[in-house]
Amino acid sequence: MAIDLETSRSPGFDFPHRTYGRSLMVHADCFHWLRQIPENSIDAVVTDPPYGIREYEAQELAQRQRGKTGIWRIPPSFDGSRRAPLPRFTALDHQERQAVRHFFHEWATILLPKLKPGAHVFVACNTFMSQLVFSSLMDSGLEFRTQIIRLVQTLRGGDRPKLGEQEFPDVCSLPRGSHEPWGLFRKPLPKGMSLRECLRTHGTGGLRRRMDGKPFLDVIPSERTPRRERSIANHPSLKPQSLMRQLVWSALPLGEGIVLDPFMGSGSTIAAAEAVGCRSIGIERHSDYYELAGEAVPQLHVLPTRGPTGGLPSHNGQAQLELGSGVPVEPVAHHLAVATGVDGGCDRAAAGG
Repeated sequence: MAIDLETSRSPGFDFPHRTYGRSLMVHADCFHWLRQIPENSIDAVVTDPPYGIREYEAQELAQRQRGKTGIWRIPPSFDGSRRAPLPRFTALDHQERQAVRHFFHEWATILLPKLKPGAHVFVACNTFMSQLVFSSLMDSGLEFRTQIIRLVQTLRGGDRPKLGEQEFPDVCSLPRGSHEPWGLFRKPLPKGMSLRECLRTHGTGGLRRRMDGKPFLDVIPSERTPRRERSIANHPSLKPQSLMRQLVWSALPLGEGIVLDPFMGSGSTIAAAEAVGCRSIGIERHSDYYELAGEAVPQLHVLPTRGPTGGLPSHNGQAQLELGSGVPVEPVAHHLAVATGVDGGCDRAAAGG
């Protein structure tokens, strides 16, 4: 069943929302929003969800903004580089880990019937939390396909023992982080249906090849989010457009359909979808980030990218995903339809980037 947003007065969009280009941004708890949309209506998901619960609560975010630690670790500078605050995932106790598991299990359970058969779900994570998060998603019925490895030199790990730097100068507590894992999941194909049949029937099931015709790779050389993008969207988990445009491009095998980001944050997925000519929906429950996304998406989507995706497609790199302006793409409003409505409550964990 398709969704049809031609009228913003449709039931289910009593939530505050705004449109930009071919994209829709909704201020809502994604749990509430997902419950209202038709089954088998979403073509793909690309999202950077909250890895846990505590670090994205309002109180902890406020402490981070004030430069206080709380659950957020403020590491010292390293080789002259100012280090961004990092959540203390290792501080989560057993009860909090169970809360994380329940959060992702519930989310995926609600999401699964809303996906078209064969729809792919890209989920950002980190090495410390990936086993917990990914297993929760699999327990909910999503089919684990592989991991997409974003190769990026981070400032996480590599520290000498706290208060033991002089005593143990040749020891580091953890390896220096050099990659970010993204879980790649899929809604199972109907029993007996081949990939070819799924592509014909639903337009889903596979991944889109690069513009040079080569397969999408499971290892993506990446950059840290450029300062110019951070100056537009001040979000603690902002992902670079050079990465997000590749993921969004690959998520729709036929280049058609809707990419959903249930944890929109400051709108990096939505901006990427605009840049590569895809329709998208972003859901954000945090009012500050919802407002930020409305301002940031128009600026982010027009930026040229640097790094691995900054030039033309190469033999070893992913495709350059900049589409020329003026490419006619029908707006998302013509491809969405909503079942019933609920209140616009926004009471879940905050969004990704």
